[in-house]
Amino acid sequence: MKKVFPSAAKALEGIVKDGQMIAVGGFGLCGIPEELIAALRDSGVRNLTAISNNAGVDDFGLGMLLATRQIKKMIASYVGENKEFERQFLAGELEVEFTPQGTLAEKLRAGGAGIPAFFTKTGVGTVVAEGKEVREFDGEQYVMERALVPDIALVKAYMADKSGNLVYNKTARNFNPNAAMAGKITVAEVEKLVEVGEIDPNHVHTPGIYVHRIVVNANPEKRIEQRTIRQKNT
Repeated sequence: MKKVFPSAAKALEGIVKDGQMIAVGGFGLCGIPEELIAALRDSGVRNLTAISNNAGVDDFGLGMLLATRQIKKMIASYVGENKEFERQFLAGELEVEFTPQGTLAEKLRAGGAGIPAFFTKTGVGTVVAEGKEVREFDGEQYVMERALVPDIALVKAYMADKSGNLVYNKTARNFNPNAAMAGKITVAEVEKLVEVGEIDPNHVHTPGIYVHRIVVNANPEKRIEQRTIRQKNT
């Protein structure tokens, strides 16, 4: 099956629809599939539930989809860099499910592994546990968390071969492997595409069986949220 598509728009063609749950890899702006996010915005699909560690910034990443009101619900851990997110949330225009960061990663990993739910101590006795089953194990309280299985997962990798085996670059690895495993359909944006066999099997982070479509973005912007530099000594 041919997995490589000529553009991000073509890679999303025929698979994205209104009302879907979509997982997006990345941490802050590190390792986000920026071209796929822009193509998702341009597709015009609406009423999305977006799963991501964060909500981007106002004019980049998932912030672009918030600006166009294409996201109806966010399942996220950190959203502090996005004023439009704040405005919509406080105005009651955006549904938000705040999830502890490690729990969010495990909910995606469990979804990819076929595990429907798991128990964790994180969130016990807080609003995170409201409406969820709490059970005692060995004298300790644990809250049950359901796995996440998104309709689509959009991920970013440094390199892929034509079978979809992925290699991430350093901290851009973050949530991308878990999101890639969890998606019913996973689309990977990569900087470099090689032939099958050119990647050492020991270096593969996500096996190609989890990846359905690939698009090459050889020169991503890789924007930094808050660039801080040291003052030059004079």
